[in-house]
Amino acid sequence: MTILHLRRARTSLVLDARGPGLPRVVHWGGDVGDLDDDGLRQLVDATVPPVVPSSFDEPPVLSLLPEASAGWSGRPGLAGHRDGRDWSTSFRLDGLDVRDDGPGAALLTVRASDPAAGLTLTSEIMLDPHGLLTVRHRLRNDGDTAYELRELTPVLPVPAVATELLDLTGRWCRERSPQRHRWQQGAWVREGRHGRTGHDATLLLVAGTAGFGFGHGEVWGVHTAWSGDHVTFAERRPTGESTLGGGELLTPGEIRLGPGESYESPLLYAVWSDTGLDGLSDVLHTHLRARPGHPRSPRPVTLNVWEAVYFDHDLDRLRALADRAAQIGVERFVLDDGWFRGRRDDTAGLGDWYVDEGVWPDGLQPLIDHVTGQGLQFGLWVEPEMVNPDSDLFRAHPDWLLAVPGRLPPSWRNQQVLDLGRPEAYDHVRDRLHALLTEHPGISYLKWDQNRDLTEAGHHGHPGVHGQTLAVYRLFDELRSLHPDLEIESCSSGGARVDLAILARTDRVWASDCNDALERLSIQRWTGLLLPPELIGTHIGPERSHTTNRVHDLGFRAATALFGHHGIEWDIASISTDEQTELAAWVALHKRLRPLLHAGRVVRVDHPDPAVWAHGVIDHDGTRAVYAVARLATSPTPYPGPVRLPGLDPDRRYRVRPASGVPAPVSIDRSAPGRLAGGVVLSGAALARMGVQLPALHPEQSLVLEVDAVD
Repeated sequence: MTILHLRRARTSLVLDARGPGLPRVVHWGGDVGDLDDDGLRQLVDATVPPVVPSSFDEPPVLSLLPEASAGWSGRPGLAGHRDGRDWSTSFRLDGLDVRDDGPGAALLTVRASDPAAGLTLTSEIMLDPHGLLTVRHRLRNDGDTAYELRELTPVLPVPAVATELLDLTGRWCRERSPQRHRWQQGAWVREGRHGRTGHDATLLLVAGTAGFGFGHGEVWGVHTAWSGDHVTFAERRPTGESTLGGGELLTPGEIRLGPGESYESPLLYAVWSDTGLDGLSDVLHTHLRARPGHPRSPRPVTLNVWEAVYFDHDLDRLRALADRAAQIGVERFVLDDGWFRGRRDDTAGLGDWYVDEGVWPDGLQPLIDHVTGQGLQFGLWVEPEMVNPDSDLFRAHPDWLLAVPGRLPPSWRNQQVLDLGRPEAYDHVRDRLHALLTEHPGISYLKWDQNRDLTEAGHHGHPGVHGQTLAVYRLFDELRSLHPDLEIESCSSGGARVDLAILARTDRVWASDCNDALERLSIQRWTGLLLPPELIGTHIGPERSHTTNRVHDLGFRAATALFGHHGIEWDIASISTDEQTELAAWVALHKRLRPLLHAGRVVRVDHPDPAVWAHGVIDHDGTRAVYAVARLATSPTPYPGPVRLPGLDPDRRYRVRPASGVPAPVSIDRSAPGRLAGGVVLSGAALARMGVQLPALHPEQSLVLEVDAVD
């Protein structure tokens, strides 16, 4: 056939399709230049590994779907069988199509078949105008009998210069914890078996050159866009090949393709940068912001009343909260858990999506009217995928559970999972939500929660996670079609369902149930590796965190929540007048900076003192920026050294000053930011290379800096 070279935004993908089998992946990463046919041929030939003693007579071929028949002895791209047969494939190339797909994107379709195994493979590879690569496989069973699929996973090569791996793990209230180590021989495999993305899911699995950081180093990252069981892996073979890949993690017997049936793998997102982790984020953020369905209106400052009232719903108290919210500058009011029948605590009521007449004798409309009458949007909490055994729905339909016949899965938060793969269960949930939204047109936002893993998830006696995940996607899509102006937040015990497949159907994620500002600094920093700030819910919690019991002043909490989809999770009706005034000032600051925060380029600072974290957002035209510098703990020295402010135009001069309108933190010498108060003017080059000496903040204090070009 030919040699294919896709190029976009300094990124290249080179495929050698000259052989009869699947194309060999020659290169994915930095742009290799504008090469003619002869140049491409020489480049490809120069990368063919030599034949070494005691090995294959021909070098193994690493394709997008590695096969043992091509000499590949690493992790296979396809695993499956037909009653013990057709377990190994040898696909032959049937055709290639390259075409433009939207503004600036290139789409390559590879068609191949293995008549002996009775299988047809279609691979779609897109390189978007920002340099983001996506890969997906589709497998069709052309045989006369069923084919059991175990794995269908895209794989991409990474060069040997990538010697370190970074991924994320976590737990409830401590999502997105980074872990990093040398990349040695063998496989580093991250499997999620939660039936949802999981608190411990790695948003990106990153391979990079030694010592890479936020602003330096060459890095390659992959993300598996799937909200059910999934796998993401890095493998380094003793023969020298290094690969990254990811796909759905299938339970035995979960996918049995009948004659003529097909399976499509989740999208694997792949991104490369030679400017460190911030370069990866820049590509991903730009891609997400270019989506047709990306939120376009200003992200409303949100008050969620959970930590204010919990299950104690009282109309007068909630009206008072709405009044105070409007005074402070809040734009959306969200009524959380506890509004529906029998829901006085978390042991009962899930599944009974009817307004509780005992608590709301006149329904929700009086509160909705009061909230919207104040000029606020109204939102509501739901958890449609779950059911309490103590509920009318469970008592009427105990067979509607996602479970193995004859027993219940272990209880989790007193709830079980509804099997949405059952048409009657799916229709019931869809119809109740549709009725709720139709009867209350003032509801413009749903906080959609999902508070447990899918454990022993059976559907009619067979594994059910795959079908449940697709049913949930369909439910989101159908409700959005019925109510096109509805916005939805993905909340799942906090941040347990954060991935690009769920975000194709929702407008933001709740990053964590933890509103402790110190914990949130890390959670938000690493969630931002994948997502831009406007997709991450960041709220100001109470002075004493209800998840850690740690106490923080308002300035630290507010500065942490500033950089995201801003909100409040606090009983603001009971706070002092001074706190009201300061909170309103922080809300006003966020609104003033919101056009920059929700459209600019995110940077994170590689500071040598681990007790000092800094990050910022820079306007794409280089005229403005905002940074926050946080002191996490004490340091060996009283002053941590100048803090660099990267990402600005090196040839322009900028004035750096503390953010106006909000109180400045107090430093160790009890002074305000001192010489910075009137602003310091330096070039972008000086700010990036030398930085500015900031006040020595007390631990758990933050300073917000506004930066404006002066010429």
